[in-house]
Amino acid sequence: MKRRVPLAQPSIGDRDRELVAQVLAGDTLAMGPFALSFEEGVARVAGRRFGIACSSGTAGLHLAVRALEIGDGDEVITTPFSFVASANCLLYERARPVFVDIEDPGSRPGSC
Repeated sequence: MKRRVPLAQPSIGDRDRELVAQVLAGDTLAMGPFALSFEEGVARVAGRRFGIACSSGTAGLHLAVRALEIGDGDEVITTPFSFVASANCLLYERARPVFVDIEDPGSRPGSC
């Protein structure tokens, strides 16, 4: 039997299912009252006037790259241990991802 290394375990509870059912029962699946409430909550937690919901994590990363005016020829440090969007959102703007990672010296065989 193959062993699997779980990277993320979803946690979906009854309240989550209830809220999704409310959205599905409504007139708007996207950009409706739940999205507005989410944006306001994110802004409040971040201490900002506005928050913006995106269709995906990739879209959010791309929006951040645009907001920071990262572009043609810029080099940006990112991790190689990530979803491809971490690099793609830079490539969309013709920036160059530079992959950097860390190594725990104690994790090497023979080290103390």
